Amino acid sequence: MPLPKVEKIWMNGKLVNWDDAKIHVLSHVIHYGTSWFEGIRCYHTKKGSAVFRLKEHLKRLYDSVKIYRAEIPYTIDELTKATLELIKVNGLDECYIRPIVFRGYYELGVNPMNCPIDVVIAAWKWGEYLGKDSVEKGVDVCVSTWRRPAPDTLPMMAKVGANYMNSQLIKMEALVNGYAEGIALDYNGFISEGSGENIFIIKDGVIYTPLISTGILPGITRMSVIQIAKDLGYEVKETLIPREMLYIADEIFLTGTATEITPVRSVDKIKIGCGAPGEITRNIQNVFFDIIRNGNDPYGWLTWVE
Repeated sequence: MPLPKVEKIWMNGKLVNWDDAKIHVLSHVIHYGTSWFEGIRCYHTKKGSAVFRLKEHLKRLYDSVKIYRAEIPYTIDELTKATLELIKVNGLDECYIRPIVFRGYYELGVNPMNCPIDVVIAAWKWGEYLGKDSVEKGVDVCVSTWRRPAPDTLPMMAKVGANYMNSQLIKMEALVNGYAEGIALDYNGFISEGSGENIFIIKDGVIYTPLISTGILPGITRMSVIQIAKDLGYEVKETLIPREMLYIADEIFLTGTATEITPVRSVDKIKIGCGAPGEITRNIQNVFFDIIRNGNDPYGWLTWVE
């Protein structure tokens, strides 16, 4: 479905009209994938509108850009202020936020270093990423035939546009075969992540999640879930996980800004547990949703839109 328009987009330090937020067709980013971005959520909690882990998202954005020998021409505080201003200007009480940094228009060629760094922040209304009721009822996924790149090929710790060509292959393969999402293995055949989500697997009361070295993005929601799970008294192991663990898991869930905490009810048509969200998943969801829906934030993860 088309993006729902809002009034303004923040572009290189200025608020411009939605329809005027344009770049040249010969901008470096269009030809070589030189963009870095974040996906951030603003929630309309019972205590007001608040952005979830804004500082952490922006810090990851700066890290992504740094890996590619570039530098954002604004401070984190300046982008924080710009994000909150954008939400207010557009009258949004709840939205998805997309800051994106990219190599702009100057010259073309593999060497990007002479091209300018442009920065844009957009925000719009957002629904459930994996479909209606996915968070409550769970989704059906498959193991993808496409793998995550080896660590000496592309830096997967960077949230860079070019990496998402791999994600698109995983996602499209899953959709055309009737699944909501695909789970990629890493270059050694261990479980990595979904096309746009981290994964957690629960077996005999222990929560397992893949290592950073398996080609995953170090997710902000992943980091939050690990903290919540440990505070609830669960053992969390970041480790190498073989594919077959998916089939014998008691519970599985996916995490991400868009997906939040989404249970998995089947993998490759093999039912997970009872085929419905399990107890541990629900307990973690309850804490997470209490923060983003009710505004009860013991961790200080919310930045309030005032």
